[in-house]
Amino acid sequence: MRYDLLKILLVDDNHHMRVLLAEILRALGVKDIYEANDGAEGLQMMRNHAIDIVMTDLSMQPLDGIDFVRLLRNSPDSPNQLCPVIMITGHSTFARVNEARDAGVNEFLAKPLTARGVVERIHQVVENARPFVRTADYFGPDRRRRADPEFRGPWRRATDPQR
Repeated sequence: MRYDLLKILLVDDNHHMRVLLAEILRALGVKDIYEANDGAEGLQMMRNHAIDIVMTDLSMQPLDGIDFVRLLRNSPDSPNQLCPVIMITGHSTFARVNEARDAGVNEFLAKPLTARGVVERIHQVVENARPFVRTADYFGPDRRRRADPEFRGPWRRATDPQR
């Protein structure tokens, strides 16, 4: 993978976390790293730059990571509804992960951060990108991560195999 071609936006209200993440990304060869203090600034940064991947913290003020992703995916003036989002969180409870997933997050990265975790998530969103799905109340990457051969329905999408 050519990390030197990626443009990555870091959205986190914690300066030290952005510095740590930026250093990991630079060590991988990423040259274009943009930073924002919160979701509102992140959206503005995306309007000014062609971002390939967003890495955002879940807990921020005033606009947290989940609200940021909802706006990115659903706002009529979104700068890039299809941009992959990696959610970074120290709050990896089942409920918070589901909430972020349902907002349209592509991948999760739990704190404490490791270089290996960063590499794995970037690889996942670039090399194994899931198709985007639009329903009446959701737009984002397909939330189903794998096909379950034992699943017998109900099938909800026109592209699902009929049995």
